[in-house]
Amino acid sequence: MPAIRTDGLTKRYDGGLLGTDVTAVNDLDLVVRDGEVYGFLGPNGAGKSTTIDMLLDYGRPTSGTAELLGHDVQTESERISDRVGVLPEGYSLYDRLSGRRNLELAAEWQGVDVDYTTLLERVGLATDAAARPVGDYSKGMTQRLALAMALVGDPDLLILDEPSSGLDPNGIRRLREIVRAEAERGTTVFFSSHVLGQVEAVCDRVGILDGGELVAVDTVDGLREAAGASSVLELTLKEPQQPAVADDPAVSDVEVRGNQLRVTCTDSRAKARVVADLVDRGHELIDVDSESASLSDIFAVYTGEADVDAPTGGGKDGNDGATDDNEPAEGVIA
Repeated sequence: MPAIRTDGLTKRYDGGLLGTDVTAVNDLDLVVRDGEVYGFLGPNGAGKSTTIDMLLDYGRPTSGTAELLGHDVQTESERISDRVGVLPEGYSLYDRLSGRRNLELAAEWQGVDVDYTTLLERVGLATDAAARPVGDYSKGMTQRLALAMALVGDPDLLILDEPSSGLDPNGIRRLREIVRAEAERGTTVFFSSHVLGQVEAVCDRVGILDGGELVAVDTVDGLREAAGASSVLELTLKEPQQPAVADDPAVSDVEVRGNQLRVTCTDSRAKARVVADLVDRGHELIDVDSESASLSDIFAVYTGEADVDAPTGGGKDGNDGATDDNEPAEGVIA
């Protein structure tokens, strides 16, 4: 049973007598598997927030249906609410109450017992900060508290809308750790974000929404392959030489510059095969570097903004996309 399923989900806004009707979400068939971390991407105005509103029954669709955890979101909402944790983009908290009291109210609303100290530590909110009024919080502190509230009751499904907003690099790393830990215990995580590096770092699959329509769904590597994006392997050999690279259909180009070898692959999995083959044939490698088209590049292809033929820089494997409060990470969509 999928954790999230929509069938023909559509939302149109009536433009009135003089306006033009707007279709925010068009015939959306979405399936999020139980236990996976699913990245939900799209440019501003693509329909992501409208989709999430319909999933949570904050807004009703013009047509189509939506299910969470096997239950219709409109007719069976009472069977869903206690099993879903939500970090919405436009949340509001009780500014005059302490962070701890806001968290207690979330637990009381669900009727669950919570180890508040452990939960606050988990999201990185200090005990003394939790005792202060939320109105005195920074954006990052408020975001940590809202994430803690989403985790109350150990939900089976987490819906996170722009969860890294306002977080510093330490907060972003902690968020990743929480998402991975939740996935390991079987929680399904629906992760909507503009920060592509965050999605690439934690998601099993990615869905790209554009113009209210789902234009692609796959793993990040699968999206790279389908978009024709290449990966580059840069090798430094101990001695200048021109070794033959194994005949691999995924190797599209080989450049030799002294003792450096640059191998372009149409499938990122070919890089490991190339390295293994060279080592098996006795070549000594003193440095190995790898570069792939970033999710930002791939996103641009699927939304009609660019073509991807090769990595454009900044797509080094392992890039964590961390940023401070004032500086957007690479891959942030304006």
